Amino acid sequence: MLKTDKKVGDLCIVCNETKNFGIHLYTSFICVDCEREMIRTETNSPEYKYYVNRLKKINTPQIYS
Repeated sequence: MLKTDKKVGDLCIVCNETKNFGIHLYTSFICVDCEREMIRTETNSPEYKYYVNRLKKINTPQIYS
């Protein structure tokens, strides 16, 4: 039996799940499910602030040591 640690999909910055389909913004990935929910969310909805906070990760530079 051969074991491989092959990465399938990307980690969504909103839901923290590995998904196969979505969009890449700079070094971040947003899955198609979260993208759809964000588009449908009204600005007066409680979820709106959650999405804004999650998207702030995009502007945070990655620090590699």
